[in-house]
Amino acid sequence: MAALYRKYRPQTFADVVGQEPVVRTLTNAIEQGKVRQAYLFAGPRGTGKTSLARILAKSVNCAHGPTATPDGTCHACVAIASGTSLDVIEMDAASQRGIDDIRDIRDRVVLQPVEGQYKVYILDEAHQLTDAAWNALLKLIEEPPPHLLFIFCTTELQKVLPTVRSRCQTFVFQRPRLPDLIGKLRLIADAERIDVPDTALALVARSGRGAYRDAESTLDQLASATGGTITVQDVLQLLGAVEDEVLFRLCDLVVESDTAGALVFLEELSEQGQDLGRLVTDLLEHLRHLLLVQHMHDVPDSLPVTDETRERLREQANQLPAATVVRLIDLLAVAIDDMRQGGDPRLPFELALVKVTRPAADLSREGLAFRLDRLEQGHSAPRETPVASAKEDAEPRQDPTAEPLRVELEQLQEAWRRTILPAVEQRSIPIGQTLGEARPAALAGDTLTLEFPPTAAFHLRVAADPKNATMLREALYEVTGRKLAVEFELGEKGSAVPEDDGPTSEADVLELVKNTFDARELDQ
Repeated sequence: MAALYRKYRPQTFADVVGQEPVVRTLTNAIEQGKVRQAYLFAGPRGTGKTSLARILAKSVNCAHGPTATPDGTCHACVAIASGTSLDVIEMDAASQRGIDDIRDIRDRVVLQPVEGQYKVYILDEAHQLTDAAWNALLKLIEEPPPHLLFIFCTTELQKVLPTVRSRCQTFVFQRPRLPDLIGKLRLIADAERIDVPDTALALVARSGRGAYRDAESTLDQLASATGGTITVQDVLQLLGAVEDEVLFRLCDLVVESDTAGALVFLEELSEQGQDLGRLVTDLLEHLRHLLLVQHMHDVPDSLPVTDETRERLREQANQLPAATVVRLIDLLAVAIDDMRQGGDPRLPFELALVKVTRPAADLSREGLAFRLDRLEQGHSAPRETPVASAKEDAEPRQDPTAEPLRVELEQLQEAWRRTILPAVEQRSIPIGQTLGEARPAALAGDTLTLEFPPTAAFHLRVAADPKNATMLREALYEVTGRKLAVEFELGEKGSAVPEDDGPTSEADVLELVKNTFDARELDQ
């Protein structure tokens, strides 16, 4: 018994789904007698390139043709559909890619068609032909015998030589929309008497990622595994896919800043056998959908989601701040990197959830900038336009996770060398090195006291210069989100000071003066 994707391969232009511009152009060309000598079909795998090439071959060789509606019953149509036609030669350019194979074509093109009007050559994976093979074809493509027709199919259009593309009519095949793919699967399921709900078909269609063949093969495998009765759980089990409900719940827990709930839920999913790598990937796709909805203020038609999911996306896009979405995407990228290197994504996934639900635990510059952004969004910045709901206009919601930023002395001491000094050095490396002698010693209200060791009086004077002090305050605001005043003092002998490489030499002081004040030493 033939595989479903072969059994239900389109046989006429009317059967082709999702490629309306290509079908319309080809049918008009056939009806107007303007069939070209060479066509180039490009697009993702499983979108119907080879199937449409065979339909075009049938259209020009049908006993009643050339016609845009081949009857499918004449000898030529039947032979082409079964792959036994002497007038239609299909070649796999992945294995027949050399100049000798092309020479064979050149030797045979002088032969007239056996029963049709055209000798049709369909070259699949055409981008794998060698440059020498393409060059051998160029003259033949440009000035072929009147009975010769070339159809090149490729998934990598950019690899086809520009000189070849200029001699062909190029058609770019698009990935089908999710409703089109679900509709095709429903036709197959009904014809094969497969009992499957629409929600399960939607999961199968999404798993195909825009390829009819992949989705139809998955449906075929499910039908064999279940005896013709397919449930949502069957699909999830076979694909290792993640239910939409899981993704929405994870994001709801982020909205509620429920760190414990998110970690417990992740633990439950792991115990149920959920592939955490697949969960990270699907959550990233879900976050991308939210990001698009937030910035476009509606759900784009191109998103591969059902109508029910569209409404939930609108609701969640209004609840989850855009800054939180971007931050979580950045954090999950770490888990993706670990997966690519063969690591376990669980720990970086858990860390991502902790950092995004409890920003105070993240003292990195990115984490502190995220807290500042949440403060501005929640208290001073105007709210973004909410996404329009399909049922009613959504009301703007205040960010429930926004809270005044609190900075403690211990946090400043921990972040001093890791984030604050690098922020100063982005403005001036010498000043950053000068401040490296100091340490945060006290924080009273909005006034930070920096303590220099007793031997660093010169460094203190340089740091206290108004221009340099302003530079430090800007860096502190960038990192902490608070406008802090700064005072400088010398520590007492025996007080704790940062580790030093030793006493500052005269040469070190001279070099510091040169760098700080852009000075030069005068010859005596």
